[in-house]
Amino acid sequence: MEIKIDRDIILKCLNHIQGVVEKKNTLPILANVLIEAFDNKIQISATDLDIIITEKIDADVIKEGSTTTTAQVLYDLIRKLPAGSGIHLNLQNDKRLKLISGKSDFNLTCLPASEFPILEDSIESDYLEVKSKYLLKLLNKTKFSISNDETRHYLNGIYLHKPEEDNSKLIAVATDGHRLSKTQITVDENKKFHPVILPKKTIFEIINIISDEPDTPIKILSVRSKIKFIIKDIVLISKVIDGKFPDYEKVIPSDTRKEVLANVADFISAVDRIKSLSADRKGVIKINIENHKIRFFINDTSSGEGIEEISAVYEGDNLEIGFNSGYLMDIANCIQDENITLKPKDATSPIIIKDQKDPDSTYVVMPMRVV
Repeated sequence: MEIKIDRDIILKCLNHIQGVVEKKNTLPILANVLIEAFDNKIQISATDLDIIITEKIDADVIKEGSTTTTAQVLYDLIRKLPAGSGIHLNLQNDKRLKLISGKSDFNLTCLPASEFPILEDSIESDYLEVKSKYLLKLLNKTKFSISNDETRHYLNGIYLHKPEEDNSKLIAVATDGHRLSKTQITVDENKKFHPVILPKKTIFEIINIISDEPDTPIKILSVRSKIKFIIKDIVLISKVIDGKFPDYEKVIPSDTRKEVLANVADFISAVDRIKSLSADRKGVIKINIENHKIRFFINDTSSGEGIEEISAVYEGDNLEIGFNSGYLMDIANCIQDENITLKPKDATSPIIIKDQKDPDSTYVVMPMRVV
């Protein structure tokens, strides 16, 4: 195998796929990327046995062939080469890959391509197609509510599904039992989509790939145990979480409530400042909702106490509720409107948070007891 390629092109590819590579693994081959050269293209692949990602990029293929080399070493070397430089890769033998760029000359350790595990790509059917900006919305507006509790593995991801009552919607939901995030987009009602729980690592890998390309069309196909994404010349296949996601609709309050409107920038600033007094920076704060204002209180035995106050649109009985300040910040940072809309009931009931510019998104946070 011998190829010549632009440093910037291969670096962008490696940036997409190197996140899949496990830093700690029992199989040495899993620390490597597979490089295959053919038809004036190279295909680079990485896998951790749960996810496999491949990307094809243009290259000057002098001699076809394939090999594997350490992903982290290759990525670091190429990242540190000057932008716009050319790279010459030449496979010397089964154990050495020569990399030359300008006056830089390296011999990289290789393992045979035959040892690289390939997940079977037997997922072929009608793809659901969405623009990347809409998929980003589904992931970014729910990812912070994913649970880290390994004993409830079915909460360790985002639940993607089409509801039976409306096949034109693709809904994303995540919850950790203390908060819930739900959002949805409109999709082709004639395309099937098997409900899946998307693992956290897959979520962040997809976000990394599509964040800079908001209008890229993405093809998605899900089956019972896997999901497949096609993004331009990138194919990502991932196993999904085996388990039954809980009936989240029961968690979302449906009763009529008064609304509290506050400027979201003021809200974020006040919560951010007051949570600085929390020893773990995610402490419980007390919120007092009164006519035309919201007051935030904190009392930490090791750091001290504080009060913040912001203006609000609200007329009604005074309410005092305790919340995890980190949960409120996560949601407030997703609000697109200039105002955040709070729908509280009492000190023991979950609060609903809405975004007037994005009515398809709903957030629910459980209150916490404050002494």
